[in-house]
Amino acid sequence: SAVCSSPVQVLQPLLPSPPTTAAAQQLDELLADLGHMQSKVSLMPGEGLQGSGPHPGLTLSPCRQLAVAGQGAGVPAEPSLDNMLGSLTWDLQELGITAAPAGVCATCRKPIAGKVLTALGKTWHPEHFACASCGQELGGRPFFERSGRPYCEEDYHQAFSPHCAYCAGPIREKVLTALDQTWHPEHFFCAHCGKVFGDDGFHERGGKPYCRQDFLAMFAPKCQGCERPVTDDYLSALQGVWHPECFVCVECLSGFTSGSFFELEGRPYCELHFHQQQGSICYGCGRPVTGRCITAAGRKYHPEHFICSYCLGKLQKGTFREHSDKMYCQACHDKLFL
Repeated sequence: SAVCSSPVQVLQPLLPSPPTTAAAQQLDELLADLGHMQSKVSLMPGEGLQGSGPHPGLTLSPCRQLAVAGQGAGVPAEPSLDNMLGSLTWDLQELGITAAPAGVCATCRKPIAGKVLTALGKTWHPEHFACASCGQELGGRPFFERSGRPYCEEDYHQAFSPHCAYCAGPIREKVLTALDQTWHPEHFFCAHCGKVFGDDGFHERGGKPYCRQDFLAMFAPKCQGCERPVTDDYLSALQGVWHPECFVCVECLSGFTSGSFFELEGRPYCELHFHQQQGSICYGCGRPVTGRCITAAGRKYHPEHFICSYCLGKLQKGTFREHSDKMYCQACHDKLFL
């Protein structure tokens, strides 16, 4: 039987929580100020501050100065935005300005100084909140959660939804369970004609489903008489099966009321027509010869029916005469025809 139902676990996509409006505005303003300040400051290897001069009121911290000196010594500068913001945050702290991080990123484990994304009870850099399978950034798009990890919709269904036994694709909505497998309802159809099953249900053969009509036509035993499928009552005879109404004498089409029949070349016969086929019918009475038999002039007789056609006396083999397909004793033959 087939059971159509919803998947065991149908999840709706989640949305990451937007940052608090006030906090987001404050961080954006801070980043804008830091970006403006950074545009006024340019560090070159082996040199001090370049451009229009140092930013008013800004004094580089010892740590910042060491970073500049390190560049002059051939140490590559760290291009990471987090490192740049960390250095500028240090400089701001030297000026008495406190910029507290918005949280720690659940992916890189570093403080978040800019925009923060909140999802699954954690905080993330927006660019670090990505599908656990394909790595695509999720941003503000819907996502699915599994064991505390986020997934894009496509990867989630590929990895965790049941798959259709016909097309192998993930089943996102209704799932039909049959033959110990799962199917899209529209993909569960007859393996021979392709029709979706109706109220008659289906039949299984070799792990494949078939409608009743095709199943019987392809796999049901065939009647030896009419060659149509045998589905209900049947008779087993002559190494085959028969509809009861089809098991009759090949010649006269009469049934075998006595329960017995005669077989010739794999076909059933009544007693009379069997003996006719065998040439064992008494020429005298027209009935089958089943016991002792007398053969004369190419014909068979019951012993009691081998008589003179005129006097009806019993004939003895070798003492009879034939005339016009009739048998006569010697005396009657001579009397009638000589």
